[in-house]
Amino acid sequence: MVLGTRPEVVKLAGVIRGLGTDAQVVHTGQHYDDSLSGGIFRGMGLPEPHVRTARAGGLPRVEQMSSMIGRLGEVFACARPSVVVVQGDTNSASAGAQAAHYLGIQVVHVEAGLRSYDRTMPEEINRRVIGVLADVHCAPTEGAAAHLRAEGVEPDRIHLTGNTVIEAVLASLPGPAARAAVLRRYGLGPGGFVLATVHRPENTDDPERLGAILAELAGLDLPVLLPMHPRTGTRTWQYGLEPLLAGLRVVEPVDHATFLALAHEARLLVSDSGGVQEECTVLKKPLVVVRNNTERPEAIAHGFAVLAAPGPELGERARAMLRDSGLAARLAARPSPFGDGRASDRIVALTRALAERAVPRTRRDSEHPAVAAPGVRPATLPSPATVPAGPTPSGGDPCTDHPTQQVSPVEASSPPPAAAAMPLSSSPH
Repeated sequence: MVLGTRPEVVKLAGVIRGLGTDAQVVHTGQHYDDSLSGGIFRGMGLPEPHVRTARAGGLPRVEQMSSMIGRLGEVFACARPSVVVVQGDTNSASAGAQAAHYLGIQVVHVEAGLRSYDRTMPEEINRRVIGVLADVHCAPTEGAAAHLRAEGVEPDRIHLTGNTVIEAVLASLPGPAARAAVLRRYGLGPGGFVLATVHRPENTDDPERLGAILAELAGLDLPVLLPMHPRTGTRTWQYGLEPLLAGLRVVEPVDHATFLALAHEARLLVSDSGGVQEECTVLKKPLVVVRNNTERPEAIAHGFAVLAAPGPELGERARAMLRDSGLAARLAARPSPFGDGRASDRIVALTRALAERAVPRTRRDSEHPAVAAPGVRPATLPSPATVPAGPTPSGGDPCTDHPTQQVSPVEASSPPPAAAAMPLSSSPH
């Protein structure tokens, strides 16, 4: 299991638990800021990773990708796993899929088939690269499965599993008493505030877009709570936009359970996060997506979310949702389009089935039937919508069963803390 960011830990938690001692978790260090990565494994009830490679976060993307592919290749060449599982569209996922493929190791892609058709998004490139390399594609929706078929992926390698976000939210959402305690901590009342997050480079790396977003949020009629992503905080300071924060309630990043508690009690969500687009459908909360486009159109099609550009459109869409007195009741009655909460079980079954076959390059060996698992149907219907081991990485043996504390060789020349708070040029995510 390869991961490197907080969302990957959240979404793969159920799969890691399901695979138990058969799974070895490798963390790439893509997220290294303590506010994002600190305690996430404990928070999700998971053991620490078996292997932590040298920190990759904070490097330019080309260096980050080459570093991760090389170091993951060393780990895989030593451990020789039957299957490598990657999730989503992060640099860590792409590097994991590439390193595994180059060593003849089968790849399972969780959350396969999402497409924005925007090649300026690093995530889109990562998704497409993994789509070419994966042996088993776990599509969260019929639409995602249709994208894969349209790109020539053999239908019997595509499995409609649903999205693991459903069970992740249900497992992590605090109960009523804990949610009330969170509200007291922040001085908020139920339904009396807007919860916002901003972190994508398309928004944070453009001073006009970031300024427009902060200004529109500050102009809303309800208090706006903004857990500040390290990248966003750095850019706000660099661009001289701190005065715009005066109208917002800016707080440090929060852990996943706290975020879910706040989102559950908020009147409205505003975010550029892909994961929040999924989580809002489980929490039954309206969301304004501050993006040019989205690879998760299901949330919009089912009425949970609207797309808005930074600037006046953001404010207009947010106010319209706040004025809609019947919106909460309508959303409460709608099922999530992302599945039934059993995606992790299906992915575990598929992974075990693939590992038991232990036939490399299944995607290209047509004489072997595609992998199948009980209770998982291939998405075949038209959609309605021996490489020698390399040197041991610094900091520890990649084959160890114990976490290794890694120190990146670039640490000595790292930027000052304000600039190193979060990778600025190497997202996603």
